[in-house]
Amino acid sequence: MAGCVRDPCGLLCVLLTYLSLGYADYVIIRHVLLQHYSEGIWCPLHAVGFNLMVVMLLACHTRAVFSDPGTVPLPDTAIDFSDLRSGTPRKNDTGNEDWTVCNRCETYRPPRAHHCRICHRCIRRMDHHCPWINNCVGELNQKYFIQFLFYTGLTSLYAMGLVVATWLWPPKRGYVEEPDTGVPAHSNVQIAHYILLLVESVLFGLFVTVIFYDQIVSIMNDETPIEQLRKRLLKEARREVAHTRKPKMALLREVFGRGYMMCWIFPCNCAPASGGPAYSYLPDYDV
Repeated sequence: MAGCVRDPCGLLCVLLTYLSLGYADYVIIRHVLLQHYSEGIWCPLHAVGFNLMVVMLLACHTRAVFSDPGTVPLPDTAIDFSDLRSGTPRKNDTGNEDWTVCNRCETYRPPRAHHCRICHRCIRRMDHHCPWINNCVGELNQKYFIQFLFYTGLTSLYAMGLVVATWLWPPKRGYVEEPDTGVPAHSNVQIAHYILLLVESVLFGLFVTVIFYDQIVSIMNDETPIEQLRKRLLKEARREVAHTRKPKMALLREVFGRGYMMCWIFPCNCAPASGGPAYSYLPDYDV
């Protein structure tokens, strides 16, 4: 199964990714390199280096978008849910008791597979559904997704470095000065492009750096974010069950009865709330 589901939000994010990358490449080539390094060998070197990262970024992004994330195939025949509803344990056709049955897409899924509500399929070792690739990040395409994050971070860092270098060492050549003021023409437009590119690079750089770090930590811990969240919820639920206590008044009424509180001081039967404690007969043992 190919990736890239028909999700409007995902398609918009993919389009925004390509537009942002195209804008960054335009500003770097047109307003940074051709204006600042036009008469030196650094212009072609930076152009080749930056566009090489862009090509790698696009290649990894394309693989992450159109690769199968590890979709669990649908069964050839419909699954009989009668045993599941009756509570009778049933060994699935795979012969592996660790496999489970998804009641949404009605398929047998291996351990660590989860159902994606956007793709409407179960994904093996599903990490999350990423709108920026309009696809799930799973067992088969997580490598491409991490590579996409890596090259996005490098491209953002490269763009920030070129913009900052341009501000620290302003270009002395390549500008057409106005005859009266001597100020470079269209400087305001170029400064606006620099600011927009710097903001874009910082935002995307920080964003992908956080996700990249989270991906590496998940791999090192051998635990996907979905599994981490489920584990955390189970711990919180167990902690709440362990520490949850009934209201104090209800605890007192279980012992003293549901009658008037004035009767609690008298040695009379006040009909305990739970009908009194229940005991089971123990077998006779020879001592």
